Amino acid sequence: MKVRFKVWLEKGGETIISEGKYHLLKEIERSGSILRASQKLGLTYKRAYSQLKAMEERLGTKLVDRKRKKGATLTAEGKRLLELYERVLSGFRELSASLERELSEERK
Repeated sequence: MKVRFKVWLEKGGETIISEGKYHLLKEIERSGSILRASQKLGLTYKRAYSQLKAMEERLGTKLVDRKRKKGATLTAEGKRLLELYERVLSGFRELSASLERELSEERK
């Protein structure tokens, strides 16, 4: 039996970051560009920019420094958000694996 889950972080009932937004930030960090990140993820630039802007508005801080013709880099807050999401996700993965082991033992 498998345990499945989805993880997102909210503030005031609004989603701050989910798996898709996490991948967007990671790809911006890797590629140094919102446009290249959106292309790699199969998103329109408008959609990627909109998701980024919504995250920033909900948190009340910039996550990405945008420099026209020079690309984009994650701010310290952007990096902290990625690290937080990764820690939470890791915790859920560990719990999931533990529960799967328990379920496997129960079925024997």
